[in-house]
Amino acid sequence: MTISRREIIKAGLAAGTAVSIPSILRAQTTPADAQTVRMAMENLSVFDPMLTTATATVSHGLAIYDTLFALDSKFMPQPQMVGQWSVSDDKRTYTFELRDGLGWHDGTPVTAGDCVASIRRWGQVESGGQLIMARAKDISKKDDKTFTIALKEPLGLLLDQLAKVIGPAPFMMREKDADRPATEQVTANIGSGPFKFNEGLAKPGANFTYDRNDQYVPRKELSDGNAGGKVVKVDRVVWDFIADPQTAFAALQSGEIDYLQAPSPDLYPLIESDPSLQLHVQKSSQVYFMRMNCLQKPFDNVKARQAMLHLIDQEAFMRTTFPPKYIGSVTSVFGNSTPYSNDENTGWFKKGGDPEKAKRLFQEAGYAGETVVILDSTDWAAADNMAQLLAATLRKIGVNAELAPSDWGGLVARRANKGPVEDGGWSIFITSESDYSRGDPVGNPTLSANGENGWAGWPKSDEYEAFRAQWADVDATERQALARQMQKAYWNFVGTVLLGEAVSPIARRKALTGLIEMPDCTPMWNMQKA
Repeated sequence: MTISRREIIKAGLAAGTAVSIPSILRAQTTPADAQTVRMAMENLSVFDPMLTTATATVSHGLAIYDTLFALDSKFMPQPQMVGQWSVSDDKRTYTFELRDGLGWHDGTPVTAGDCVASIRRWGQVESGGQLIMARAKDISKKDDKTFTIALKEPLGLLLDQLAKVIGPAPFMMREKDADRPATEQVTANIGSGPFKFNEGLAKPGANFTYDRNDQYVPRKELSDGNAGGKVVKVDRVVWDFIADPQTAFAALQSGEIDYLQAPSPDLYPLIESDPSLQLHVQKSSQVYFMRMNCLQKPFDNVKARQAMLHLIDQEAFMRTTFPPKYIGSVTSVFGNSTPYSNDENTGWFKKGGDPEKAKRLFQEAGYAGETVVILDSTDWAAADNMAQLLAATLRKIGVNAELAPSDWGGLVARRANKGPVEDGGWSIFITSESDYSRGDPVGNPTLSANGENGWAGWPKSDEYEAFRAQWADVDATERQALARQMQKAYWNFVGTVLLGEAVSPIARRKALTGLIEMPDCTPMWNMQKA
C-alpha cells in the first residue's frame, strides 16, 4: 500500500506530533522576528492593478498605492488622499484638493496631474471608470494640488466608484506611469502608499517583500475598513507562495509564517485544535462561479452556456472542498445578501442539477466534440477541486473536457487570451468574489456584458447593458425593480454560471493581531505581531 504525503502529515498532526518537512522558509526568517510578518498568499503575477481583477493584485495595490477615497467598514466612501472636496449646486462639478504630505516612493510629490492621468487610465478599462468618462465633460488640474471633474449630468455614484478596490481599481500612479495605455502593464512598482515594494528582494514564484514606507503620512482618523489612518506597525511583510497546502500549514504551525490566506478545508479541525492558531471566518461569503469564453466554440453559442446552467449541482461542487456548515446555494446574479438579490428567471436551478437537459442543449448548440479547456488553478484547493469535478461532469454527458493545470498566476495570465484553445486560449475557468461585490453592477466588472470591452469571458448583451446603464440614475427602490429586469436578461444570455456560496476562513497565528477585514482584499497596515 502506498501512503501519500498528505496522509503522513495528517496522521502526524492528528497524533499531536510535528511532522518534519524540509522548510522553504527557515533560512530566510525565524519565528522570533516580531517586526516581519510572513503571509502565505496566492501567487502574484500581474502587478498593475489596472490590468486585472485578481485579488492578489488588488492587495498589492493597497500596499504600495493609495486612493483618492476609501470605503470604511460600513462601505461608505471617505476621503483618503483628498484633503478637501466640494460639489457645485447643480451636482455637476466636483473639486478635489489633495491633502498635505503625499509623496511618491521615488521622493517626488504627488500632484493633481498624477491623479488626472490615473483617473483617465482607469476609465479606459473599468466599468465604473468608463461610466465616469462617459459622463465627464472635463477632468483637469487647477494647480499642483487641485483638480476638477466636470460632468455633463449628475452622477451620484462618483465618490463610491473612486473609493472601491474591486479590480481594476482606481489607484493613483505617477503621471508618467499613468500615461501608458491601460492595456500596457506599468513596470515600475512605485506608488505613494504605506508600503514600498522591495525590488531587490523580489523572487517571482517564491516570495515578494514589502517594506514600511517611513515617509508615508497617515490620515489622523482611526483606521476603519480601508479608510482612516493607514498606520504600519511592522517593518516588513513578506508574501510567500506555497503551492502545497500541507507544507503551508506546517509552516504556519511552526511559526515560519504568520498568516495562511486559504487553508485547505481538510485541515480546519487541526487548525482549530492548535492552541497557537486561529481559524477566522470572514464576514463576507464568497460566491464561486465559472466564466466561459463567449468568443470561441462551443460557448459562443448561447445554448451551450445555458447547458452549463442546468448541468451544475451546486451542493456537489461546494462539498468538493467545504464542510456542509460553510456552504449554500446561490441563484441570483446579485448574490444572496445584497439589497438587489431576487428570484427572477431562476427556473433553471434544480437541486442535483439536470445533466440530461444539459446534454440536449449541447446537442441543440451543434456541439461537435470540440475540446473544452478548463483552466485549473492547482495552488487553490477549492478551484482545483471544482475544476476536476467539472471536467468529470462534462465528460459524463459527452463533452471533450481537458484540464489545463497551472498556478493561479498562470491562470490569470492565460485568461486574457481571447483566442481559440489551439492558440493558447481557454474555454472555462473558475473563480470567486465576495457576495458583497455582486451588489454593484456599475463597479463590478464581472457583472458587465459589453463583449470584448468587458471582463474575461466577454459575454455580450445589448439588452442587459441598456438596463445596467440606468443603474446610476435611479434610487435604491427603483434599483430593486431594475435588478429584476437585469437578472431576467442575464439568465437568458448566461454570462456566468454560479457554482454556489461558501465562507472561506483564513488561518493565522494568534500572535498576529489587528487584521483589517474587508471583502476582496487583504490590507496589511494596522496588523502587529506580538
